[in-house]
Amino acid sequence: MTDSKTLPSGRTPITAMEMRQITKRFPGVLANDSVDFDVNGSEVHALLGENGAGKSTLMKVLYGLYQQDSGDIYINGQLVKINSPTAAIKLGIGMVHQHFMLVQTLTVAENVALGLPSSRGPLTDLDAVSKRINELADTYGLRIDPDAYIWQLSVGQQQRVEIIKALYRGAALLVLDEPTAVLTPQEVDELFVIMRQMVKDGYALIFISHKLHEVVEISHRVTVLRNGKKIGTRPTSEVTKQILANWMVGHEIEFITSTEKIDPGAVRLAVKNVTCDSDRGTVGLDDVSLEVHSGEIMGIAGVSGNGQRELAEVMAGLRKPTAGRIYLEGDDVTGCEPDELTNRMLSYIPEERMRDGMIGSFTIAENMILREHKKMPYSKYGFLNLKNISAHTDQLIEQFNVKTPSQKTMAKSLSGGNIQKVVLARELSRSPHAIIAAQPTRGLDIGATEYVREQLIKQRNGGTAVLLISEDLDEIFALSDRIAVIYEGKIMAILDREEATREKVGLLMAGVKQEEEYA
Repeated sequence: MTDSKTLPSGRTPITAMEMRQITKRFPGVLANDSVDFDVNGSEVHALLGENGAGKSTLMKVLYGLYQQDSGDIYINGQLVKINSPTAAIKLGIGMVHQHFMLVQTLTVAENVALGLPSSRGPLTDLDAVSKRINELADTYGLRIDPDAYIWQLSVGQQQRVEIIKALYRGAALLVLDEPTAVLTPQEVDELFVIMRQMVKDGYALIFISHKLHEVVEISHRVTVLRNGKKIGTRPTSEVTKQILANWMVGHEIEFITSTEKIDPGAVRLAVKNVTCDSDRGTVGLDDVSLEVHSGEIMGIAGVSGNGQRELAEVMAGLRKPTAGRIYLEGDDVTGCEPDELTNRMLSYIPEERMRDGMIGSFTIAENMILREHKKMPYSKYGFLNLKNISAHTDQLIEQFNVKTPSQKTMAKSLSGGNIQKVVLARELSRSPHAIIAAQPTRGLDIGATEYVREQLIKQRNGGTAVLLISEDLDEIFALSDRIAVIYEGKIMAILDREEATREKVGLLMAGVKQEEEYA
């Protein structure tokens, strides 16, 4: 049992941290507006809010990456000034960033020791570092080889290195910024076991997330931010996912799921034995075959970077396969250009909105007709019909709740969420025969997310074939009729929704086939 006065990190516990009236401005944006937030020792306090709500900004102030314009921070009742991450670390504050701060070509021990003084002066004492890493790993079941190179580790293992790095530096308060975003369900479970043990030992944990079920499962208290303001703080035991969702968006939210059973029709979209390269020159897809029928949503589940982008781009004509064939409504369209696929009524919602889905220097109205600008009623004899374009744009702006000063606003000046709404409005309003939707709700608030999901279900119910690529497993389970799991460019299995469980899908996402599970 750990001594009550000392944590396994070697630090005296932080019994209370308070942020009072924190305000942080950026040009044109009030990111945090007089926010109060606190956390106690032996507690997980969840910080919840949609993208742009101010969560990460508030925590970057706590960690010294930003300095507040006004407001104070207290640790154990003492006013402190945190003007750099070094100052935060000295006070016992650690942070595990959403995007890991690790050097891929160095070992675990070298990453942990990086920037710290050595007991051997100018020489690195990696033996002592490795010994301490093993001690911390044993305490929390973090299971990591100090001599392994970062590039050899899975995403979940790299996250463990980040936690060890923070503990090695003496953290007593740990900020976990969207720590589950790139983990399989099994890795999430392992992380929660680690967090619960840390709480027992007296650590203070701040858990940033937008996943409601995880917040309800792991936290003791939850604070919700919206548009930079604190909406409220409640014990987690007193709230439900529905209450939290309503807090986040400011009105009642209805969670959309695809429950209506529809008999799928003919195959609309298919790839057979497709192989292609990634941008790094490695194999992006490896002999992939799948079919999407009329009237079904096929979900593609997988941890980020396992071939999802390559699959979407190959099917949309943006990346050429090195082997295999692609079919649209029974016709071989391998090698076809995107505009030909557009004419065949394929719609594509790209992962990279500004790169592949928009022309930033065009107006919203111009972006709304990018696919159809050569056709009636938007043009005739090579001349644009501005009246029809304007009416069409106004209708879609209202239908998809695009927040913009006018339809003549340049697309590049819109927020990420509104850019996504413009892309969705354009692609779904075409009455497509097949849709490739890559991360269609990323960056949207809950209300917009539920609207997009409803639109995809309407398309499916109308007979459209929908390929849904999402890293949000809740979304995959909520919408998909069948689920294909992709790992290192291979399709591990295709499951009917009725037989797909989070455990099964999670194992497949980690590269474990069912026969291996029971071997």
